Amino acid sequence: MRKFIQSGGVLLMAMLVITSCKKEVKPLNLNLTSVGNLSLPANNTTVALAPATPASVDFQWSAANAADGDYVLYQIAFDKEGGDFSKPVYKTVSNGGGVETKITLTHKDLNKIANMGGIAASSTGKLKWTVLASKGTNVVASSESRTIQLSRPAGFAEIPVDMYITGSATEGGADITKAVKLKKNEEGVFEIYTSLKAGNYFLTDKPSDAGKKYYVDGGLIKEGSTPVTISADKKYKLTFDFNVATTSSVEIQSVGLWMSAYGSEIGQLNYIGNSTWEIASLPIEFYQFSWGRDERYKFVVHTSAGIHYMGSSRGDNGPPAGQAASYFFLLPVTNDQWANTYKFDPSADRHNVKVDVNFKTDGAYTHTVTTL
Repeated sequence: MRKFIQSGGVLLMAMLVITSCKKEVKPLNLNLTSVGNLSLPANNTTVALAPATPASVDFQWSAANAADGDYVLYQIAFDKEGGDFSKPVYKTVSNGGGVETKITLTHKDLNKIANMGGIAASSTGKLKWTVLASKGTNVVASSESRTIQLSRPAGFAEIPVDMYITGSATEGGADITKAVKLKKNEEGVFEIYTSLKAGNYFLTDKPSDAGKKYYVDGGLIKEGSTPVTISADKKYKLTFDFNVATTSSVEIQSVGLWMSAYGSEIGQLNYIGNSTWEIASLPIEFYQFSWGRDERYKFVVHTSAGIHYMGSSRGDNGPPAGQAASYFFLLPVTNDQWANTYKFDPSADRHNVKVDVNFKTDGAYTHTVTTL
């Protein structure tokens, strides 16, 4: 009997709690006002876009008010100059996950939005923008809209993440699945040290037929599969900047091993493919000074654009034994006779060495020296 009374009491309490909860449920109030006014940027502001920089534009507006005093979410919407925002070309939430009355859009963002709005690269056009306030399913557009004029540079709104070179002129041949990947130096900028033979090439962001294709026309990068024709076998440093749609092609005429004490190149490296230059066997003799024998060296690259030196990031180096891999990294340096040089291992003196200079695209540019 006692257990029955206890169970009945628990059941009664549960019913009271449920009844109390039902009484506390209130209908949602989704009413809100629209955004009062748009404040930044001023109407008809003109922005010369520089998407390769961190430059940005702030968009700001006054707050909308929710009837229940709760949070309001905001979206900024862009449309073509003659649009009515029924199908905006772009929408995104404001700062703070949509609760702030502002948003900061980078020039890179605006370049993409301009492209969506039909403004071509290297041209100027106008877009409209407004702000949508929302609470639950209730979305209220501002009664105000503004126009912004965007001037796009040459370049691509969607910057590729990876880039490959392919075609009969390339080391990978015409089989696109064997396309050679380029080195990514920074966002949108790719380069490669390679050989090209008589034939043609184009670029792709994927080593497959599904990738976007690009070609070079008069020093500009354009989207499409029109191949570039090569008439002679040469070695090149090719650079492609998709931020501004430009390219440069520099012929690599020779790569030499330059020894500081002699003040000259003591050997020439041969190109063996896969972005690598090599001397299979080179006799080395350190230079005798009164204080001892000098073993310092770096590399000199002769190109159609001039002579460039490649050496160490350190102004002064010790012997290579026990050094980290970064000791051998190749970086652009000055022609100073002694600075930014490496040192041969003592075992190389009066012996032959094998030297490899590696400009491969899968890591840092580097080199190896092996005493034979």
